[in-house]
Amino acid sequence: MILLRLFFEFFKVGILAFGGGLATIPFLRELSETTGWFSIDELTNMIAISESTPGAIGINMATYVGYVVGYSNFGNNAFMGFIGGAVATIGLVSPSIIVILLICQFLEKFKKAKVVNWVFYGLRAASIGLICYAAYSILSLSILNPNPTKAFDGITASNFWTDIWGRIPVFFDGLFNYKCLALGLFMGILIFKYKKHPILYIALAAAIGILFQF
Repeated sequence: MILLRLFFEFFKVGILAFGGGLATIPFLRELSETTGWFSIDELTNMIAISESTPGAIGINMATYVGYVVGYSNFGNNAFMGFIGGAVATIGLVSPSIIVILLICQFLEKFKKAKVVNWVFYGLRAASIGLICYAAYSILSLSILNPNPTKAFDGITASNFWTDIWGRIPVFFDGLFNYKCLALGLFMGILIFKYKKHPILYIALAAAIGILFQF
């Protein structure tokens, strides 16, 4: 049943995403590729929305995807869209609730145990790794062009030394989305120099993106 799968898939995202909302991005990206419920572009848009509105990316994405899947799989039924959104959101937050309840029961008793401290040190490292990968995912979705290595297609051992030098400039030319990179650098300079309210920078970036069709 589609509702059970929604719950299960977002439950997996919730149980693996140590480190907060940003840590869910790698798993959401994988979910997009394996289920087809949403596109990478939709994930990118939801990251932008989540950074400019209340709510973590994981919760927002679960509610959105659950609604779309429930709505489309039950004859464009808005009520089932609501149910789907609720099921996916509950699936995402259930692991956190379960873990907190377990910790409440055992932490007081075992908080000074060496094994528990080792586990928490391991979770810190895992959280840092997931957040770093999430940062890379955001950069790859926003300023890096997909498959820049296509510039090297056709390179073999026989033509390596004759063709590689002409392909390297092509590779670097196709590596970045230079419009988005320039916009990011421009907004970063404005943020650090003028320190205005974030909503102003969000609105300005959106206006520039629409105007120049980023």
